[in-house]
Amino acid sequence: MATAHDLNELDITRLSGSLGAEVRGISLAKAGPGDADRLQSLLAEHLVLFFPGQHLTPDEHIAFGRLFGELEAHPNLALDAERPEFFELHAHGGAGAIADEWHSDLSCQPNPSVLAILQITTCPPVGGDTLWANMYKAYEELSPPMRELCDGLTALHDASPHGNPERKAIHPVVRVHPVTGRRSLFVNEHFTRRIVELSHDESEVLLRHLTQWASSMRFTMRYHWTEGTVAMWDNRCTQHNVLNDFEGDRVIQRVTVMGDEPKAASPPRWEPFSTAFSAASWHDKPLRSFLKAQRGA
Repeated sequence: MATAHDLNELDITRLSGSLGAEVRGISLAKAGPGDADRLQSLLAEHLVLFFPGQHLTPDEHIAFGRLFGELEAHPNLALDAERPEFFELHAHGGAGAIADEWHSDLSCQPNPSVLAILQITTCPPVGGDTLWANMYKAYEELSPPMRELCDGLTALHDASPHGNPERKAIHPVVRVHPVTGRRSLFVNEHFTRRIVELSHDESEVLLRHLTQWASSMRFTMRYHWTEGTVAMWDNRCTQHNVLNDFEGDRVIQRVTVMGDEPKAASPPRWEPFSTAFSAASWHDKPLRSFLKAQRGA
């Protein structure tokens, strides 16, 4: 039986002033529930953790992920039929499955991802780094009037970038982390389409500002991969973005821990904008009934 590692025995190196830490002195393949509790504490502090030199097998990767909760099945990207929750993404020379926009995983779903656990198995010789941003700081450093406005707003997220605009959800613009109790900004350029309570033009202006603000350099860190490194991050208070600047192959394997319902900093303060979802530019039917269902009307 695996024994829990003592956090005091781990070698922990902070990677930036905003978030991120590299952790050595633990074998994730041998980790147990006690280790998961300790790593959750570290994750609450650093938001994203990196474990170099792990080289997990698929079954070890899945077992480690299950220590943190239910894993999402992914039939389209699964490595094989026996492991639907384990998937592999290949990219070559900047082409292929690259998440090169800032995003929080699966925010288009009613219960988005809690944690992602990723291992890079093939690194390009140059490039292909990943950036993360701290959404606690992005919220906390907004001006007080802007924080108050955002606290009372909701936003529509959908999977249009993946050809599935019908896969959508409405979430608070500001969410409260269920563990830390801290507020964080919860909009991103990849999945977030509009602010529900604002007109189209107002929504465009505010979303552009918030998504650019969220990726301000002082909120971010950049990680250069080595093969066999495992990363885990909290999607409830971070965003990430892959730099699509590499040549050669880049292969990652991942499991995704699902999924809590984002808790709003405060209830929506205004009704949806009256003509917000009647524009012909939307790919699906008008969203009035969807909005009512989301709000329990």
